[in-house]
Amino acid sequence: MGETLFVQGNEAVGHGAMAAGCEAFFGYPITPQNEITEWFAREFPPQGKVFVQSQSEIASINMVFGAAATGVRCMTSTSSPGWSLMQEGMSMLSNAELPCVVVLVQRGGPGAGTTRHSQMDYNSATRGGGGGGYHDIVLAPASVQEQHDHVQLAFHLADKYRNPVIVLSDAILGQMAEPLEVKALNYNSLPAKEWAVRGRDHQSDGQRRLILPAQGFMPSKAYPNYLTFVNNLDQKFKEMRRTEVRFELQDVEDARVILVAFGSLARVCQGAMEMARGEGKKVGLVRPISLWPFPAQAIRKLARDGVKFLVVEDNLGQMLEDVESAIGESAPVHFLGMLARHEAREMGMIFPDRVLEEINKVY
Repeated sequence: MGETLFVQGNEAVGHGAMAAGCEAFFGYPITPQNEITEWFAREFPPQGKVFVQSQSEIASINMVFGAAATGVRCMTSTSSPGWSLMQEGMSMLSNAELPCVVVLVQRGGPGAGTTRHSQMDYNSATRGGGGGGYHDIVLAPASVQEQHDHVQLAFHLADKYRNPVIVLSDAILGQMAEPLEVKALNYNSLPAKEWAVRGRDHQSDGQRRLILPAQGFMPSKAYPNYLTFVNNLDQKFKEMRRTEVRFELQDVEDARVILVAFGSLARVCQGAMEMARGEGKKVGLVRPISLWPFPAQAIRKLARDGVKFLVVEDNLGQMLEDVESAIGESAPVHFLGMLARHEAREMGMIFPDRVLEEINKVY
């Protein structure tokens, strides 16, 4: 058992990064993730670790590029408008095969939108907002504890695949407070980062290293031509799809209606499911934890005669497309989105009783 604290989800990110051995954080203030930047500004320098408040989100992601190239565990965090500014950097990190973690605390959009919660960055996170058709693993925590735990998992997966990993949070998860058990999670050991740029005096073979954001364009020993590089990415992404799918199932065995939701809305749907079960209705829940790779096969297996799906997310329908693609014509798919918030202003929320109302319509 580790130390138990009562903290916000944004603060839990910092505790998770510290437990994972993160050495450097680069970030620019933006609501609603400022507690993350504040935590690192307060906690990292006394530990001899690096904290830099950058000039902008563009600077942040490029500082991450430089730190990751040296082999240290590093990260940044941002919210939706800042995430937009980072997209070229995310594409460059993918090309250079540099492991890092980005925590994205979603807020309303498009554009500047609001400073309040939403789940409107699903598409840009899971599809890759920069050029080139790359993929990043995307983890979706649903509690303060998972904010902490998923950051540690993200660092492990980033190093395993030499690829950025995104922890997709939102303003509700970031701002709410819950008990947190601070503990280091143990994963299988990984190979030493022989590729890292440290100067030849610090390399086992005495040779310099070079990190490029244009691999395949400039011939190298590893990738003598462009298709050699693209083939390596293809194999990497296929391996992620095979081995890194994560999801949680609740009461789906006898369910007539199966809810599909991620992040904070999964918590709302769990409450609605329990209310429906209390009324004698057979309702289950699928919570995708990895949004990319998406648990399409697991959802497809649940499609059977008499089952209906209800996708609930705080947007106009983004994960909905992945669910529909997984199920095809095998079962009807219904949707409840942000237009079901309890009031029209930006602080409106989708509550369990509204989800229950929709369950009753679908049922």
